[in-house]
This record gives sequence, C-alpha cells and structure tokens, in this order.
Amino acid sequence: IKRASDLSPTCQIQNIHLQGAQPWMDNLGQTLNQVDTIERHMKYLRCLQHIEELSAAVQQCLMTSSVWEAIRAVDSMAMLDAGLNQSGCSHLQNFLRETLHFWHKIIKDRLASDFEKVLTQLHWPIISPPTQSLTPTTNCQELNSQLELLVTQLLALQTSYPSVSPHLSTPPSQAPPLCLPIQIMLQPLSKRFRYHFYGNRQTNSLGKPEWYLTQVLMWMGNSSTFMEEKIQPILERAGATISARVELCRGLLSLVQEKVASDASRLLYDDMIFCHLVEEVLQFEKELRSNQLYPAVLPGLLHLLLEDAILQKWLTVEKKMAVEKMDAMLSAEGAWSSQYKDISDMDELKAPDCAETFMTLLQVITERYRTLPCPSAQLKFLGLQRELVDDFRIRLTQVMKEESRCPLGARYCAILNAVNYICTILGDWGDNVFFLQLQQAAVSLGEEGLLGGLGIMEVGRLASLEGSLFEGLLALLDRLKGDMMGRLLEWTIREITEKARPYCQDRWLSLPSQHDQSTMTLSSSACPMMLCVRDRLLNLHQVLSLSLFQLAWQGLAERLDNFLYQDVILSNHFSDGGAAQLQFDMTRNLFPLFGHYCKRPENFFKHVKEACIILCLNVGSAILLRNLLKESEEEMRDWAGAEDPPPESALHELGVYCLAPCDVLILLNLRASWPGQ
Repeated sequence: IKRASDLSPTCQIQNIHLQGAQPWMDNLGQTLNQVDTIERHMKYLRCLQHIEELSAAVQQCLMTSSVWEAIRAVDSMAMLDAGLNQSGCSHLQNFLRETLHFWHKIIKDRLASDFEKVLTQLHWPIISPPTQSLTPTTNCQELNSQLELLVTQLLALQTSYPSVSPHLSTPPSQAPPLCLPIQIMLQPLSKRFRYHFYGNRQTNSLGKPEWYLTQVLMWMGNSSTFMEEKIQPILERAGATISARVELCRGLLSLVQEKVASDASRLLYDDMIFCHLVEEVLQFEKELRSNQLYPAVLPGLLHLLLEDAILQKWLTVEKKMAVEKMDAMLSAEGAWSSQYKDISDMDELKAPDCAETFMTLLQVITERYRTLPCPSAQLKFLGLQRELVDDFRIRLTQVMKEESRCPLGARYCAILNAVNYICTILGDWGDNVFFLQLQQAAVSLGEEGLLGGLGIMEVGRLASLEGSLFEGLLALLDRLKGDMMGRLLEWTIREITEKARPYCQDRWLSLPSQHDQSTMTLSSSACPMMLCVRDRLLNLHQVLSLSLFQLAWQGLAERLDNFLYQDVILSNHFSDGGAAQLQFDMTRNLFPLFGHYCKRPENFFKHVKEACIILCLNVGSAILLRNLLKESEEEMRDWAGAEDPPPESALHELGVYCLAPCDVLILLNLRASWPGQ
C-alpha cells in the first residue's frame, strides 16, 4: 500500500476536496430523507383525504337516493384497497376496509329491504307448488322493472366488495360464495329450515332425516320456475355467468350439509338410525342429480359420508347387516328352492332363493356405493363384497358337506346351482364397466387389500384388463363346483354300474345270430341299466341349471362309455349274435337316451361305438384287418416295411378313429366266429 507522501499531487488535492465536501453531502442526504418522509406523509394524507371524499360521496349519494353513484364510489374504494395490498400502511388499510365494509353494509341493507318488498309482492318464497299466475296483473311491469333494477344493483355491489364477490378466484376445493340476490332470497327459507329442523321441535327428529331432505327438495322444485323465468334473464342481461336455479339449490344444499354433518356424528352408536340416514342421503343425492339436474361438478351430500369415522361406521354396519341377512336367508324355509321353478323360460339358471337373495344383496350394496365421488372409498366396499362372497362360499361348502351323503338329492343340486349362479354373476361383473374402472383404480392406487399377494404378472394382467378383481373368488368357486359335479357323477355312475351287473355277465358268446334286426329287442339284462340312465338324466335335467346339466350328461356319457368298454366289451367274448345284440342295445337304446340333448350322441361314446364296429365286421373283413394289424405289428417290431401304408388308414375307412391298432387287435380276438374254430 502506498503512503500518502508517495501519492501524486493531483490525488492529494482530490482527497482534500472530498474530505471538505463530506459534511455538505451528509447534510444534503438528511435533507433528502426529510423530503421523502414529508412526501410519503403527504401521499398518506392525500389517500386519507380521498377515502374521506369517497365516503362523503357515498353518503351524499344515499341521501339523494343515487344508488348507482354510491355503488361506483364503493367500487372506487375497493380499487383503492386493492392498490394498497402491497403497502405497509396497515392502519390505513384497516381504516379503508372498515369504511368499505360500513358503506357496503348500509347499501346492501337498503337494497335488501327494497328487494324483499318486491319479492313479497311476487309471492316469494314459494313454499307450495306454484299456480299458473302468481304475479299481480295490475303492476306486473312495474314489479319486473324494480326486480331487475335491484338484482342488477346487488350484483354490482357484490363485485365491488372483494370478500363476497363470486367472480374472484377461489381454491378448487372451495366453491365461490353465492351471488348477493340469491343470498337474500334464501333468508326466509333458511329461517323456516332452522325453525322446523333445529331445537326442540317435533319435526327435528334424528330418526326422520327424510323430513328435512324432502322439504328441501320440494323447495327446490317449487322455486325452479320462478328462478328460471324471473331471475335468470336478469342475470344474463347483467352479464353474470351463473344459473339462478343452481345457485338457489347450492344455497339450500348448504343448509342440508350442515344438518346432515351434525346428525351423522350423533348417530355413530345407533346402527338402525345411522343406516336410515345413509339411505335417505343416497336417495336425496339421486333425486338432486336426476330431478333437480344439479351439476355433477358441484358437491352434494356424498362427501359427508366419506369422513373417516362415518365411512368406517358405514362399512361396519353394512357388513354386520349383510351377515345377519345371510344367516336368515340360509335358514329360511324356501332357501333351496327357486322362486321361478314353475316358469320354465325364466328358470334357466335354477338359482335357489338364498343365492339369488345373496347376489341381490351384493347388487344393492353396489348401488349404494356406486355414486361415491372417491375411488378409494368405493374400493373399500368392493373389498367388503369380496369378503362376503367368500363367507357365503364357506357357508355353502359347510351345507354341501352335510348333504354329500346324498349327492342326487334336491338340496345338493340346489347348492351346486347356487355356486354356478354366483360364478355366472361374478363373471358378468368382471366385464362390467363400473368394476373395470374400479379395477384400474385399484392398480393405480396400489390397493393392498385387493391386490395383496398378487405378483407383478397378475397385477399387469389386471392393469391391461385381461383379468378381473373376482378371479381369485371365481377360482375357489370353480373348484367347489368341480368337486361337487365330480361327486355327483361318481354317485350316479356307481348306481348305474350296480344296475348293469347282470348285463356285464350276459351270455354274449352263446347268443344266436339274428339276420333281421327288425325282430331284435333290448336285452332283458340291460333294462335296469337303461331305466336307471333314463331316470337319472331326467332328474338331472329337472334339478340342474342348463349349463350344469350340459356338463353333467357329457361327464356321465364319458364315464358310461369307459365302463361299458372295460366291463362289458373287454371282459367278454362275442359271437356274431352277441356282437349284433350289443350293437343294437347301444345304437338303438342307449345312444337315443342322450339324443334328447344333442344331435349325435354316439360321438360321446367313441369307445363303445368303434368297438361295436369292429365286433360286427363280417368274417372276411375281420380276417383281412387282423392280418393287416399283425403284419404291421411285426414290421414295427422289425423296423421294416416303412413304405407300406399305416394301419390307421384302414381303420379310418371303417370309421375307427379313437381306438389304437393294438386295441382293435384285442377286440378282434374277442370275436368267437373265426373259420376253423
């Protein structure tokens, strides 16, 4: 750093000058600060004077009944208030807002008084259904002019007062305030509502929410014509983009919301009255949206039911009452009979009354929570429904085990029909748009209660709508249905096989040949078996649903085919007469029993049908076929003769597709009529 003695003469002169000028600069700075303070004080006083002038102008306008001029002066005050928002003059702001509020209230009270007088002459409020003409004809034009003037002035006054202006931006979750004319029109209705439905009045009953809900709906309906014909045109001419009818409904709805919120918190320990309140709220919401055309974007009453305590209570009561109804429906006298049993074209599913009542119960629960505005709340109810379905499945399983000693009984088949009916309905629900939307919501929200235990692949299938939220339940129900059907068929085939024992032991080898089939009759030993098959098919057709019966007769045909092939055909030797008799018994008697339910029943008895073809071949064809099969068997053993056609082609020419060549060879060896024997 250079010393002062090292500085040039010019720099030394400058430093001396600056040191001498510093006091002057300090004095000038103080003077400028004083000027700035005085200027701010002058602006403050001018602003205060302007407020006083505006206040005096409002007063003068009101004294001369110049309402529009008074409103414009108040509007100027509001603009001044908006300009002072960034100011630090808190006392000035408070004084201005108090002055603004003071004059706003005075003007509003004066206009409200005149507005109420006009409304009274127009018979407002309309408590009962309006007649054709409510407005006096003598001064109708004058009243309409006064009404339009007052409504327009009230709207202008509201826009000049920020705290009540409906045009200012509000948070999305908060609805804008009602327009001032509607607020005034609501006052007599609000007084009536609070008079009747608060305090010690008999009409204020916790157990009768429908009284005040119905009353409000009636007021909405009775007032709609007046609002649309008298108020709405004025609002449109004033440039207000609001619906008079909707505004009135919104105001009345605020009364109901306050009342429902108060009552619901007092009913958390009374299940019956709480349920009644929920039902009435849901019905009110339905009528509000459908009859009163209240916009869906505006909240009604349903959001009140989504409060944690109320929603949890609703779920608890819903489950409790559903379980009680399940107990009642399963123990009812006609639980296992169909209410449509005497109407054939309506009883295709043959659902027992308990199953139909249960699914109706679930449908009613769905209709109750369908309109809730919150997907997470809807998913809670869906979880409850899944829990109820699983509970009902367990109850059906318990009853089934009691009836499993007699699978052919009416109750066992009714349980099977119940399981099938529930599967059918849940399958339909899986394709329903509402449940598909809930499925997407469950995936997006990661709902643990519904998606818990599922892997990434399963969740991916749900997200792509390939699966459904009912898949787990359907798998359990299908397993129960399969077990029950298997037990039913095993019991049935066991009964048939008992009746078929004499037929298995018939003298097939010694039966004489009959050249004329027209003289043939059913084997006497087959009659008990055929009667049993016929009776069981008729019985199953009567007691099982159509889809279940299709499974039943096809499963029975498969089992019967295997039994006859193993225990009758492969266990005996056949003469020409025995083979012909067997074919006659099968094609003319057994197959037609199943012909009532399909066009080609022989296709379900492939082993028996093809065995009869082989056994009934004429001797020459049988010899050729046996030689062909033996040669083919030897060639296969020696890995030679690959250029010869396979034996299957010869079998196909005979109509044999199911039996293997080795099986056909066994059947040929069961023939007794070979040359030289």
